[in-house]
Amino acid sequence: MTAKRILLGVTGGVAAYKAAELTRLFVKAGHHVEVVMTEAATRFVTPLTFQALSGHAVYTDLWDERPAGGMAHIDLSRRADLFLIAPASADTLFKLAHGACDNLLSTLAAARTCPLAVAPAMNRQMWENAPNLRNVAQLKADGVTILGPASGAQACGETGAGRMLEAEEIFELALGLFERKQLAGQRVLITAGPTYEPIDTVRGITNISSGKMGYALARACRDAGAEVTLVSGPTGMPAPLGLARIDVQSAREMYNAVLAHAGQCDVFIGVAAVADYRVKNRAEHKIKKGDGAPALELEENPDILATIAALPAAPFCVGFAAESQNLIAFADAKRRRKKLPLLVANLAQHAMGADSNEVTLLDDAGEHPLPSMDKADVARAIVQHLASLLAQTKNQ
Repeated sequence: MTAKRILLGVTGGVAAYKAAELTRLFVKAGHHVEVVMTEAATRFVTPLTFQALSGHAVYTDLWDERPAGGMAHIDLSRRADLFLIAPASADTLFKLAHGACDNLLSTLAAARTCPLAVAPAMNRQMWENAPNLRNVAQLKADGVTILGPASGAQACGETGAGRMLEAEEIFELALGLFERKQLAGQRVLITAGPTYEPIDTVRGITNISSGKMGYALARACRDAGAEVTLVSGPTGMPAPLGLARIDVQSAREMYNAVLAHAGQCDVFIGVAAVADYRVKNRAEHKIKKGDGAPALELEENPDILATIAALPAAPFCVGFAAESQNLIAFADAKRRRKKLPLLVANLAQHAMGADSNEVTLLDDAGEHPLPSMDKADVARAIVQHLASLLAQTKNQ
């Protein structure tokens, strides 16, 4: 992503300390950050902190004469790609919803030409207060992006909704706002990670899939505007924000979960490394070592991708093929056999568990090789190709 100019607004609240980490994350990623603080915010974190972290002067006064013409409320917002307010107090949400212009931050919001996003932070009762919820609803109707809030322990000692998202979460969601909404209106169902087939109560058959590619694709589809449901095998990774996640263990559980949601999706992407076989003679208790090596009897698991692709009203299906040799030949044979409009081929020994990937996209038009990239970049490239195919299908 090219460097963006981010105007960060900080309002009064204990969560203001998270805005300092958020500033650091943006700057570390190569983005230009300018900070505007309300007077109340300076009671929690000093402007000097944000100046040191951003490398730029901090603005607190509507009458600041430093910008051209002494019009800070015009100049600052007009040179920004995104105006992000984190934390956004209840009072600030009220001002934004009603067009108040009584300090630099609220006046900037009224005069802006860039998108506005807010990360609310307040006590749970303040968040649930009917007037506050009306203000939030009005902001959503006005096109303002609401990031959070989360639910959890609060500084007041209570627990509930109103806690500001963590800096890393806001960082991820904010950068997603810059992505083209190529999948807006699409409902996407994705599988990710390995499956686990039990042998007894403590042992099982699995594989080395980390789930990183599937999770990256789920985020990329979310950032492209899709409504995403992620069916995940055991990965140990936190659920991506802003999408529904269903946790499963075995291939049979994944099959049932996908089948239950396939009728409500427009696109199905099978990224998960699903076990081809399960143990037919699974032991009820732990197999003891002294009893000798167990003789495992295997039976075939249902083919999730083939099943979904064969439905009478099948969604647009995207498959993945992880091969160890003859990549293109084996992958294209799989695509044709399962009648898939798009398949992503990669070498298992290079892709599984790694942070980067090198893939070839296979469709009716032929082969489309991509260079080795971080899996997040690979995911964005796949989404772009998917969007173009969906557009072609719509126009046919």
